[in-house]
Amino acid sequence: MRIISGLYRGRKLNPPRGLPVRPTTDLAKESLFNILVNRSGFEGQSVLDLFAGTGSISFEFASRGVESVVSVDLNHRCTDFISKSAQEFRVGNIYVVKANVFQYLKSVKRKFDIIFADPPYQMEEAASLPRIIFANSLLNDEGWLILEHDASLKFQDYKGFVDVRNYGKVHFSFFQFLSEDGSPEEMPVS
Repeated sequence: MRIISGLYRGRKLNPPRGLPVRPTTDLAKESLFNILVNRSGFEGQSVLDLFAGTGSISFEFASRGVESVVSVDLNHRCTDFISKSAQEFRVGNIYVVKANVFQYLKSVKRKFDIIFADPPYQMEEAASLPRIIFANSLLNDEGWLILEHDASLKFQDYKGFVDVRNYGKVHFSFFQFLSEDGSPEEMPVS
């Protein structure tokens, strides 16, 4: 698993065997970041990475110059690996939180420009993530929520839904915090 672009481009993440993760494929990750870079730059952005796993997405955001990335995962082996890798790569803008994502979302008091969530595909509660994030006002104005999921979940009727893209078995649903006029911003075509 490698960091695709930016300051840490080419660096490899070598997670220990047996981590309970399903890392986002390089193809899907590259496609996702192509969409996001067409939307706007990353400088000054604050990112929340939920179900961070190996931290692959967190490191990709950090490498591309975001102001900060909060990486949340419940598994201590995952959070230890992200912390150790951040220290090894001398990444100073990743903040690791060991917590249950749903409890974290209820207690966090700040807003983010981008929230990325990659819950286990079989997790029943995954479908509630957009509602929880919007109900708790966790996105800044024009902020994006990207939810990685399998084909079984459909979000077209959810508040703030903008688009869905699929890359093999990986699906990304995009949501945006609604502007004052109530219409979401259009997703760029990649």
